[in-house]
Amino acid sequence: MNLNNLEKALSEEPKFRLKQAKQAIFVDLTDNWDKATIFSLPWREKLNQDCPLGIKAEIFKSHDKNSLKALIDLADGLKIETVLLKHADGRNTVCVSSQVGCALGCLFCATGKMGFKRNLTVDEIIEQVLFWARQLKHNPPTPLSKGGAGGLNIVFMGMGEPFLNYDNVLAAIKILNSADGLNIGARHISISSVGVSDGIKKLAKENLQLNLALSLHAPSDNLRAEIIPYNSANPLKNLIKDLIYYLKQTGRRVMIEYLMIDGLNDSPEQALKLAELLKNIDPPLFFVNLIAYNPTADFKPSTPRAIFEFKKILRDKKIDVTERYRFGQDISAACGQLVGKL
Repeated sequence: MNLNNLEKALSEEPKFRLKQAKQAIFVDLTDNWDKATIFSLPWREKLNQDCPLGIKAEIFKSHDKNSLKALIDLADGLKIETVLLKHADGRNTVCVSSQVGCALGCLFCATGKMGFKRNLTVDEIIEQVLFWARQLKHNPPTPLSKGGAGGLNIVFMGMGEPFLNYDNVLAAIKILNSADGLNIGARHISISSVGVSDGIKKLAKENLQLNLALSLHAPSDNLRAEIIPYNSANPLKNLIKDLIYYLKQTGRRVMIEYLMIDGLNDSPEQALKLAELLKNIDPPLFFVNLIAYNPTADFKPSTPRAIFEFKKILRDKKIDVTERYRFGQDISAACGQLVGKL
């Protein structure tokens, strides 16, 4: 798919033509200009040549069909993965990648093991959401509303660290959020980061009601640096300062993600350390989201009992805590398991 050439292709046409083209892409969710009969045949042929809308992808479905993973082919032959999560209440969430691979090398993350290839362009980020929006529209029983993709939730929790591709990620979000784009409310868009200081501070100054999630996963620098090497560049003391700055600037609640990994970060002692660390956050506009790790060759998820005890300790310490339902275990569609089959 190539949206970069759209304005150029229609530059000599009346302005309403560009508006019609965006309507076809983002509201009608057209995947081929031949279907946009509002344009003449010569114009459809020109647009198909200059601004093709096709997205080549392979879909994998979980056994319960609540998780779907797509392997998308990029123009240069590289591949990325994106996930659609179908919730019991009818909501749909798209997990979006921001990079091909990742340079951070988190110990629990399959994406990091493939190394860093490159940042995704604005178009390549947007086409992941468009792909799933089209699938939902044309594949009942969970179709989108007639108004297009506005009801989707977007989470930048796929391949890559979003704040290391900040400009393209924010440019894509503004199109996703725009009334002339997919019209997805900013409060339905979340960015997950391991804690890139510059990104947190930049986001705090954006005039967008976006959600921020921090991938914490450990309550001490020693353990966190072991599983998230980037912690050496921004240790917990500094990360907490960045978070406080963000909270004071935005007044928006932050989600603190914590993967529960058996025998690594799930002991009662670590729960107490985490509670002590988080007590330093003022204003306390945050909640902890415990995520049972999907099993891999290297790690196992914490036991239900360990998660229960961990959660109880946090609650006893007056920490707001939730537990995330695990999606997509059988198709490796969960946190840290997107690798882009090359």
